[in-house]
Amino acid sequence: MASRNPLRWVARWADWFEERGVYAPGEESRAVDPVRDFGWLMTAWVAGVAIFILLFALAV
Repeated sequence: MASRNPLRWVARWADWFEERGVYAPGEESRAVDPVRDFGWLMTAWVAGVAIFILLFALAV
């Protein structure tokens, strides 16, 4: 039986962002692509906001 990782869906979501593009050395002159460059940061931010809202919802 495979071990269940409660954060597996977060990692899968971050991987979805990363699949949109891969950093290639020497591309410093390219335009910034927020999804490619900040996928993990966006995932962490959305997860943090969700936890924040959930904490207040459970506190009521």
